[in-house]
Amino acid sequence: MSAAEDTLADGLLLAYYGDDFTGSTDAMEAMTAAGVPTVLFLQPPTPEALQRFPGVRCVGLAGSSRGRSPEWMAAHLPQAFASLKALGAPILHYKVCSTFDSSPAVGSIGCAIEIGLQHMGGDWSPTVVGAPRLRRYQVFGHLFAAVDGVGYRLDRHPTMSRHPVTPMGESDLRRHLAAQTPRRTGLVDMVQLKAGDAQAQLTVCRQAEAGAPIVFIDVMDDETLLEAGRLVWTQRGGGLFSASSSGLSYALTAYWRSQGWLPASTGLPAAAPVPMIAAVSGSCSPVSASQIRWARAHGFATERLDIAACLLPDRREAELQRVLAQAGAALSAGRSALVFSAEGPDDTEVLAFDQHAARAGLSRAEAARAVGACLAEVMRRLLDQHPLQRVVVAGGDSSGEVASVLGIEALTVLARVTPGAPLCRAWSANPRRDGLELILKGGQMGGEAFYGQALQGG
Repeated sequence: MSAAEDTLADGLLLAYYGDDFTGSTDAMEAMTAAGVPTVLFLQPPTPEALQRFPGVRCVGLAGSSRGRSPEWMAAHLPQAFASLKALGAPILHYKVCSTFDSSPAVGSIGCAIEIGLQHMGGDWSPTVVGAPRLRRYQVFGHLFAAVDGVGYRLDRHPTMSRHPVTPMGESDLRRHLAAQTPRRTGLVDMVQLKAGDAQAQLTVCRQAEAGAPIVFIDVMDDETLLEAGRLVWTQRGGGLFSASSSGLSYALTAYWRSQGWLPASTGLPAAAPVPMIAAVSGSCSPVSASQIRWARAHGFATERLDIAACLLPDRREAELQRVLAQAGAALSAGRSALVFSAEGPDDTEVLAFDQHAARAGLSRAEAARAVGACLAEVMRRLLDQHPLQRVVVAGGDSSGEVASVLGIEALTVLARVTPGAPLCRAWSANPRRDGLELILKGGQMGGEAFYGQALQGG
């Protein structure tokens, strides 16, 4: 199908499954800000649930596969993908983190692609990971990310190369993915995109062997972003499955805008200030650590959660009561409160995490989910005890645990806070949760004063 024959017909343009909750809101922000009405569900949407959102053009389903095994994926992803395919969107997007961190045993993107292609079909599977707005860049198949204005190859990134569950030891995404799936991979690089040779290169990738190839598409700037969107949309055929970051959303909307199908300028309003917020953080990134330090220095009550106690059933409740008392006292006095489980990758609790998990008889992944569940319980009880308008969760796994226990059915974007972490509105049958404002933030997102932005808006 040529671009000249194409339009944005009525109906859904994109359906996506987010492999964690922070990534799911990141993708929702990208589409909403571009003028594509989007809603994110926490369970597969029913026709009745969709009726609450007339005019929606993109539907997401928030998941937790980033921290799960291939066996878990095989048991849960087919139903999720089938429910999204049934909505009729031409592209089914498996939304992954823009750092692409994954492994054969945990969060296997290769496993998800194999399952997705069984459901969606297609003669190729595009993968767009670069997202300049989030300071993620793919060049000749290698992924780079910037921290404090300094660009790092992913295998030398100060956080992702040392991630406690899925460290990135390879920046060439084709080599990285080869450990997760035997399916062949191809590349449309930045030179081919800029020279107008992308479609010819895609033809080469498709014809190399039988079977749909996984084709990575370089994105390093606005020009390559738009060309990536052009290639995916015009070559979508009867439907595509794509394991990509929110770079895919930015690429598609950039192309649609270039064709005059979306408004030339949209964006999101700034978040309004609130008197106080409650926050929990399960991230161990240095970015999150600097944000915790900023919050402590600027009047937030910060309280560390004892990881060892959280992993032991006979000590867990006492630890929860302790941090709730501290955070609750701050909120009652009109101060914002932040409960965290780690303060950077060199935190003593992070370095001792394996010992804590072993002592509790848990695997690393099980222990990580247990910590997230404790942070979720802290947030649930704080909301039950205090009339909070806005809350913040930092960390992908923690965000999933929190959203799951609050009885939230869906989220929509309200306003901007920091790229990749918008202010969202909760939709719930529980009147105490309906209308709650949430920010679900990945560990790498935001600047040092992020919590100030979450509180003061602007």
